[in-house]
Formats: sequence, structure tokens, C-alpha cells
Amino acid sequence: MKRRELIKRLEKAGFIFKEHGHDHDKYVRGSDTEEVPRHREVNERLARHIIKKWGL
Repeated sequence: MKRRELIKRLEKAGFIFKEHGHDHDKYVRGSDTEEVPRHREVNERLARHIIKKWGL
């Protein structure tokens, strides 16, 4: 999955960008935190896990 597509789904669910990490960007929604790898393509298994975890 493209990184940008995953970020759009997170933002639609209410997550906002918080900070850049070393290899990841951090998105938060209240007390929920998700780190998204900074690659053009996100591993399909990881993307499915994130989508399922937050019910996107």
C-alpha cells in the first residue's frame, strides 16, 4: 500500500501528524498513537494490521 494512502485513512479517522521520528512519522488521536514508516510503499501486512487495529 502506498504510504500516502495509509496516511489519508488515518487522518480521515481523526489522527493528526505529531512528529518525525528516525525512520517513522508519529500520528496521534487523543491517547492513541500510530507510527507510520517513512517509505513510499508500506508493507502490505503492516498496512492491513494498522487498518484492522484502528477499524479503518
